[in-house]
Amino acid sequence: MRLLSTLAASALLLPLAAHATDPYSYAQPDQVRVTHLDLDLKLDFPHQELHGRATLSLKWVNPKASSLVLDTRDLKIASIEGIDAKGHAHALTYALAPRDKQLGSKLTIATPDHPAKVRIVYDTSPEATGLQWLTRAQTADKKLPFMFSQSESIHARSWVPLQDSPAIRITYDAHVTAPKGVRVVMSALNDLHHPLDGDFRFDQPHPIPSYLLAIAAGDIAAEATGPRSAVYAEPSMVHKAAHEFEDTEKMIATTEKLYGPYRWGRYDLIVLPPSFPFGGMENPNMTFATPTIVVGDKSLASVISHELAHSWSGNLVTNATWRDGWLNEGFTTYVQGRITEAVYGKTLADEEALLSARALEKSIGTMPPNSQKLAPVPGKVDADDALSDVAYDKGSWFLRTLEQRFGRAAFDPYLKSYFDHFAFQSITTEQMLAFLKANLIDKYPGKMSMAEVNEWVYGTGIPKNAPLPTSARFDMIDAKVKAFTAGTLAADKLDAKDWNTQEWMYFLDRLPDTPKLAQMQALDAAWHLTGTPNAEIGMRWYIHAIAAGDKAVWPAAREHMTRIGRIYLTAPVYRAFAASPDGLAYAEAAYAKAKDGYHPLTQQVIEGIFAKAKTKSAK
Repeated sequence: MRLLSTLAASALLLPLAAHATDPYSYAQPDQVRVTHLDLDLKLDFPHQELHGRATLSLKWVNPKASSLVLDTRDLKIASIEGIDAKGHAHALTYALAPRDKQLGSKLTIATPDHPAKVRIVYDTSPEATGLQWLTRAQTADKKLPFMFSQSESIHARSWVPLQDSPAIRITYDAHVTAPKGVRVVMSALNDLHHPLDGDFRFDQPHPIPSYLLAIAAGDIAAEATGPRSAVYAEPSMVHKAAHEFEDTEKMIATTEKLYGPYRWGRYDLIVLPPSFPFGGMENPNMTFATPTIVVGDKSLASVISHELAHSWSGNLVTNATWRDGWLNEGFTTYVQGRITEAVYGKTLADEEALLSARALEKSIGTMPPNSQKLAPVPGKVDADDALSDVAYDKGSWFLRTLEQRFGRAAFDPYLKSYFDHFAFQSITTEQMLAFLKANLIDKYPGKMSMAEVNEWVYGTGIPKNAPLPTSARFDMIDAKVKAFTAGTLAADKLDAKDWNTQEWMYFLDRLPDTPKLAQMQALDAAWHLTGTPNAEIGMRWYIHAIAAGDKAVWPAAREHMTRIGRIYLTAPVYRAFAASPDGLAYAEAAYAKAKDGYHPLTQQVIEGIFAKAKTKSAK
């Protein structure tokens, strides 16, 4: 670890391949790199397929290279041809390797004459892991079918043949044909006034990694929230969402003051159907968001500030491999806090920081040692599992530590210079540390040593001197939790009528893992938590009530977890049910009926919970 902290600044000038090997991609960027994607897609809702033609512009790195290797998963290849500098096309031979469960199929294209471009005609599979197709009945308004993508971490290869690694950045343009009446949006510049004529064209002029390729299509309306922002959603949701996110323009301006200009032109967002598996996905120009954050009081708008922050940390400066994922998520969670503080106040920002820190303190000790590190030693971990709460919460905690040690007067300009220096690049942890050493640690000696930095990045657990914000409201809630669980404070005397979402989340998070049944019943009688429309509160309530043995909440818990496809809000409830034989049987029956409405990633997580529970009971 000490050796890594002494990297010379000149290391930043070395080719990326000298630093990073991506275990989740077959691509060989040291031989040839894709620089631009020209994509032509036709949406086929009846067959739940994309009929595609991908034309890849190539930069030949090795003059002796004889093939182009791409990542694919379950694509049906119809033809591949090379295109020379004059535009002449000729057929190429290729081999599609057997499917690997995680990586998909390696596509090797013979290219001895080094064509300027390669064109691939293909169809996706209805089971593409990066796409979800919904019938009309599965949408909110039930008028048109819906489709959306989720390419992170390595699912872009299931709908486009390409070099599917965050180390490789491409520009792209796309032509998409769809049934009339359907709106299509992509992670590119979108026109909220585009006619719904079935013919859409998109341009992404900035180089982005493949996991940020995104598309959605369906019965989608649009409403402006500012001169360079708009909200897209199904018609019944769009006005409500636009009101919830009316501060988007203010968020953009706030971040620009801190960290430099917003470089992507427009910042739009789309609220997807409930089956979307994440809170938000930072696709450039078009954040994809879950409807579970539209609660009417802006209390969960931090999800949008997080995805907006990715426009600087993640989209602008990107992790080179998923092992370096904290460069995306830790930096973004820190910037999110600064946006929240500026727009909604320091009290809310501190509460959110404490929520995540306390949760991490509780969970990190149960993780394998390697998983506790910001930059773990690469191992046999699925790409989708490479990012954990450590990347988000320990990463942001580390940056808050830097802020405290150096002060905002020094740290804010440093962070802005970091975004400027590495703009539109994919970098490793070691490249970031070399820049940190030269431009902050050495510039202000005596504030923090590289040994302390290394403890944060390569060490396990949380350093003992890690600073925490204070919250008088949370201190009060800690006292109430202690008294309530001790039986000296009745549920109806909690005085919680003015608690915000974060305060209810904190209260429920601080309850024992297996609380007393009578106390949970009294809490529900006093505050009517069963059936709450707030999914953040609901998830926490149901897992505690189920753990306490309150079967009266089971139907409402089932409705919650089958209505919502967001993994973070659904999986814990399934996990709570799976802790007992009766609960496991109940959850399996619920899942059997709801499965078709879940995203493939959500299905994977839930089925993993069932498998783990059965393995445990068999021992």
